[in-house]
Amino acid sequence: MNAHPSRRTLLLGAVAATALSACATSGADDDDTSAKGDATAENPFGAPADAPLEVVVFKGGYGDQYAIEAGTVYKQKFPKATVDHKGIQRVGEVLQPRFISDDPPDVVDNSGAGRLDLVTLVSSGKLTDLTELLDAPSLDDPAKKVRDTLMPGVVEEGTYDGKVLVLNYSSVLWGIWYSKSLFAKHSWAYPTSWAEMLALCEQVKKAGIAPWTWQGKFPEYMNDPLISLAAKAGGHDLVKSVDNLEPGIWKSPAMLAAADAVHQLAARGYIMPGSEALSHTEAQNAWSKGQAAFIPCGSWLEGEQQQVTPAGFDMVLGTVPALTGADKLPNGAVMAASSESFLVPAKAGNARGGLEYLRILFSQKVARGFAQNSKALPVVAGATDGLTLSSGLASTAETAKAAGANLFGYRFRTWYPALAKALDDATGELLTKRTTPDKWAERVQKAADAVAADSSVTKQKR
Repeated sequence: MNAHPSRRTLLLGAVAATALSACATSGADDDDTSAKGDATAENPFGAPADAPLEVVVFKGGYGDQYAIEAGTVYKQKFPKATVDHKGIQRVGEVLQPRFISDDPPDVVDNSGAGRLDLVTLVSSGKLTDLTELLDAPSLDDPAKKVRDTLMPGVVEEGTYDGKVLVLNYSSVLWGIWYSKSLFAKHSWAYPTSWAEMLALCEQVKKAGIAPWTWQGKFPEYMNDPLISLAAKAGGHDLVKSVDNLEPGIWKSPAMLAAADAVHQLAARGYIMPGSEALSHTEAQNAWSKGQAAFIPCGSWLEGEQQQVTPAGFDMVLGTVPALTGADKLPNGAVMAASSESFLVPAKAGNARGGLEYLRILFSQKVARGFAQNSKALPVVAGATDGLTLSSGLASTAETAKAAGANLFGYRFRTWYPALAKALDDATGELLTKRTTPDKWAERVQKAADAVAADSSVTKQKR
């Protein structure tokens, strides 16, 4: 999954997608015409020793130091090669023309606002199948394949039409953030049910602090706790039904109850006034200053806020509380996915080098550096073992460990951007009390039905 304005949102529009599709070639199905050297145990893909390597990375809340480090290791391995690293914003706007002209970089981190339309890249055959990388020996332990070093779900999330075309780098958990020190000061306990959440919000309000704020300009932030509540109540079957566009799922009892739960925050005056007009950074900065007790966000929050968060704030990630007393998923269940979508274009001039770069990127050394610098969990298993972790990253790691197999994740955002946009718009209205939970459900269900009926939209199935 990918992040909000700094991590995941707006895919390229229909015009851009149409242009990309219109100029598509068979891409990955063509013969490999990129540069190639001799394959050896140390160089399993036959990356040419002297061919240049171009890497384009989204430089957002995680920064790009980890990608630079991977390039440094690549350069040490191939001293005659040049590594052209570019950390940029708006990846789609910059790279779309190059994909259309079949002159893409060798490695791309397709993340952030305005990223390339991944579904179109897939259907146009613009991406290299990464199975060869997954089956190659890992850099750290040649006896272990790269695929065996990754956390559960990473390969599945990058698989389209039976091919692994993307590998995400950061393991993201979504929840509700709060200051451990603020809670200790007021003797507040993090709630385990939504009824407890509403009761605590009343206490927080009486203490002169806004219970919640949210990134109002980007309603998908508040969608995360909403659809998490629904998943807990309805279980994995509900999550799959949403992704599979099954009729009536957005009007189901679990989904309606989740919408009502979130709506209560607005209805009872538990949201900081003016939140609906705030950007993600503005809302997060207000929260970091102690103006609100809770804020919804993914686990990249600490890294994004590390320059402005006061010492001793001790931010921690809390799981979304149970919705009912009969939830199908346990209280510790958490919405999780991976983000920072790395890919090797099919028409890359040095695709062999691109695969080797990714083998280096997914090594313990680079992953540990990512955890330390970006305050985020990499998808490389065991990469944080033995590290002294910050409060936010430690809580994220503990939450993931406690959840165990009780992780869940939706995929409709990537598969069906039109549905994601309709959900965002509807939730924005719900949180500003301009619509009701029932009307919210009708509106989103109508959008889901429209996508299901649209024969021009390629359907995915879980």
